[in-house]
Amino acid sequence: MNEVVTLTEAAALQIKDMMKEHGEEGAYLRIGIKGGGCSGLSYGMGFEQEKTDEDYTFEQHGIKLLVDKESAPILKGTVIDYKQSLMGGGFTIHNPNAIATCGCGSSFRTATNTGTPEEC
Repeated sequence: MNEVVTLTEAAALQIKDMMKEHGEEGAYLRIGIKGGGCSGLSYGMGFEQEKTDEDYTFEQHGIKLLVDKESAPILKGTVIDYKQSLMGGGFTIHNPNAIATCGCGSSFRTATNTGTPEEC
């Protein structure tokens, strides 16, 4: 599976700034999903120094990305952007596989995976 997730240039610039700020230059950005949240699945992002045999790896805008093989089908086609506004900034995630999201926008479910919904 090639590039599972697409980072916009704005997201990549923000991630590079975060890597520098936290001393993680050269690290991988892991993107995945886990059970939880109001709708059953939640996104996760974090920095890691090592990849495993269970990871897909690819690079965009100078960022090395990892997506585990279990998360990959659920994330296929997802676009991660970074938006700046007067109220601050934040990452936005557009996942074409999500059929429902919660009000806070941080959890979702797909037609084939309902995850493990929690109370809000």
